[in-house]
Amino acid sequence: MTDIELLDDADLYLSFAGELLDAVKPMVMKYFRTSLDVVLKSDESPVTIADRAIERALRDRIEARFPDHGIYGEEMGAKPGQTLTWIIDPIDGTKSFITGFPLFGTLIALTREGRPFCGVIDVPVTGERWIAKPGETMFGGRRAKTSGCSTIAEARFYTTSPDMFVGEEAAAYERLSRAARMRRFGGDCYIYGLLASGHCDIALETGLQPYDYMALVPVLEGAGGCITDWNGAPLSMQSDGRVLASATPALHAQALALIDR
Repeated sequence: MTDIELLDDADLYLSFAGELLDAVKPMVMKYFRTSLDVVLKSDESPVTIADRAIERALRDRIEARFPDHGIYGEEMGAKPGQTLTWIIDPIDGTKSFITGFPLFGTLIALTREGRPFCGVIDVPVTGERWIAKPGETMFGGRRAKTSGCSTIAEARFYTTSPDMFVGEEAAAYERLSRAARMRRFGGDCYIYGLLASGHCDIALETGLQPYDYMALVPVLEGAGGCITDWNGAPLSMQSDGRVLASATPALHAQALALIDR
């Protein structure tokens, strides 16, 4: 499949992603703010029956519609495919989900040879959804656009939790967040939707997995922002889990310089 063919099919794939998210939303809401058994995985991150049931439903629908596509999900691993792979996180922000905090989301990315092509951030409780293809991110039927902030001194900084940073990473986090105009915490994938829509300017995180960040790449880039690893390299399936997102290239360069000291 050529790049031109991919662009021609982007709307088809995004329409299907929307169908997927609409189909699983009732399942998400059925489990939200109910009593759930929580199991700790080998990395000590929590998982619930909701995570697994939602991912199973997403995978079944993808396999039925695109049987030759690959699938990589948080709970059920990888199914090899030809050229295109769906990357899914059924509940991004499981800790938020199990504590009743409504700003968790479902993430869907479509990749070609490991590079994100389309991406969707869906926040089922609020009904907000960011939809992205190359060069365009849509939110609420309109183009999403980052803030245009170009200096750290004016930037609004976000991270999901300062607890994720230790050692040298904690020092880098402190340098960057303290240099910003304000810093806020919490939100998981919702942070990146806010950044794409111009409501904050920098996000810094570590310890993420491909299903946590692959959908974010098209959303941020399509809105005019930047998202890379902490060395400024494009995010891929092999990235080390350290993610920096910024509203503009100028702001991104300043942030990279601060965390690299």
